[in-house]
Amino acid sequence: MHYLDNLLLNTDSYKASHWLQYPPGTDATFFYVQSRGGLYDRTVFFGLQALLKEYLAKPITHADVDTARDLFAAHGVPFNEDGWRYIVDTHAGLMPIRIRAVPEGTVVPVHNALMTIESTDPQAFWVPSYLETMLLRIWYPVTVATTSWHAKQTIRQYLERTSDDPEGQLPFKLHDFGSRGVSSLESAAIGGAAHLVNFLGTDTVSALLYAKSFYHAPMAGYSIPAAEHSTITSWGRDGEVDAYRNMLAQFAKPGALVAVVSDSYDIYHAITEHWGTTLRQQVIDSGATVVIRPDSGDPVTVVLKCLELLDEAFGHSVNGKGYKVLNHVRVIQGDGVNPTSIGQILAHITDAGYAADNLAFGMGGALLQRLDRDTQKFALKCSAARVNGRWIDVYKDPVTDSGKQSKRGRMSLLRHREYGQFRTVPVPATAASLADLEMPLGFEDAMVTVWENGQLLHDEALEQIRSRANTARL
Repeated sequence: MHYLDNLLLNTDSYKASHWLQYPPGTDATFFYVQSRGGLYDRTVFFGLQALLKEYLAKPITHADVDTARDLFAAHGVPFNEDGWRYIVDTHAGLMPIRIRAVPEGTVVPVHNALMTIESTDPQAFWVPSYLETMLLRIWYPVTVATTSWHAKQTIRQYLERTSDDPEGQLPFKLHDFGSRGVSSLESAAIGGAAHLVNFLGTDTVSALLYAKSFYHAPMAGYSIPAAEHSTITSWGRDGEVDAYRNMLAQFAKPGALVAVVSDSYDIYHAITEHWGTTLRQQVIDSGATVVIRPDSGDPVTVVLKCLELLDEAFGHSVNGKGYKVLNHVRVIQGDGVNPTSIGQILAHITDAGYAADNLAFGMGGALLQRLDRDTQKFALKCSAARVNGRWIDVYKDPVTDSGKQSKRGRMSLLRHREYGQFRTVPVPATAASLADLEMPLGFEDAMVTVWENGQLLHDEALEQIRSRANTARL
C-alpha cells in the first residue's frame, strides 16, 4: 500500500479529536466551501470530481482503522476508533455524507457557496469535519482554473479587437509551461488539468493523464516540437545557425508548427541575420510556421521588437480589422508571463498595429505555483448543526477581522434563469431538508448532488466542463 493511501490519515492532527468537542445531542452537521474574495471577483469551479474519485471512492477497511489508531496513539491525540469501525461495518467503509456543488466549469462571483457537505448518519455527524483537510484542497484546481480563465478573457478581448478568427485562435494562446515549477507531480497533474478547462495547449504530461483518468478526456491537450537552450547551445555559438537549420530540417513540414528558442546569445541578431537572412528562404519554402521564442529581458518591449524585426524580414498581410499578421512566423513569450504582463504585452503590440494572432504565451510558475489558498481566500466552514433535534446556526464573527465572518445555517446557491445572477440563500431552520427551500421568483437551484453515501451521482466529461466555462464572460 502506498504510504499516503489511508483516507483516515488524509487529515490534520487536530481533526482526530473533534468528535469529542461537539455539544451533547449533536447528530448532524452542515459545512460549505466559498471564496471569501481575493485577487479575482469570480472563480471557476473545478476539481471536485477528481477528488471524490481519488479519495472517497475507495472504502476504508479495518486495517486502515488499525493503522490510524496506532499512529494517533503514538502521535498524542485521541482517535475515534469505534466511530470508524462503525462506518466500516454499517456503510461498507464508504463515507455517510452528501456533497452538493455547482457543476464544474461554472463561473461564480466570490462570497457565494460553491459546495456544501452534510452528514447523513446521526452516529457519524462528525465525518464532514474530519474530511475538511482533504476537501478544502479544492482551492488549488479552482484557483488555477480561475487564473487561467481570467487570462483567457484578456486574450479574448484583444483577439476580438484585432483578429479575423478570435475563437479559432483562442484555445492555443496560453500554453502551460508549469510542470517543472510546482512542488510535486500531483500538483502538476491537478493544476495542469485545471488550465485545460480553458485552453488546449500544454507541456504538462501529467495533466493529460489526470484528465483522462478523472474527466473522460482521451487527449485533453496538445503540443508541438520545440527547442530548449541546450539543444541550441550544444552546437556552439558559431554553430547557432546550424542548430536552427537542423530544427527546420527535422520539423518544418508543410502546415506544421515548430518553436525555436532564439535568445541563447542575441535574439535580435538571431532574427535579423539567421532567421531573416540566412534561413529566410528555407523557412518560406518549408510551408511551416516557425515560432520564435525570446526568453529574457523586458517582455513588453522585447516581444514588440521581435515582431518588428520579423516583419522586416518576412513581411505581413493586413487582416479585415486593419491589423498586421506576419507571414510564415510567429512569436511565443514564456518568460515573465503572468495575467498582468499578458495584458501589457498585448496592449503594446496592438498599439503598434500588430494583431494578437502573431503571439502566443507560455506560463509556468505564475500559472501553477505562484498562488495559495489565500489568493482567493478559500474556506470550508461549519454553518449548521442539529442538536437535540433542532438545527442551530454555527458561525464565526471575529472582531479582529470582519473578512473572516462565516455564513450561518444550511444553504444553497441559486441562479436566476434569465439573468444568470447567483445568490446564496439560507434554508429555514425548521425545514426538514433542502428540498423544502422556497425559490425566489425567477431563481433555480444552481447546485446538484454530486456525491451521496459513497456514490458519485454526477460524472461529467472535460468537454462539458470546458463548454460551461467558455460560455461565461466578464
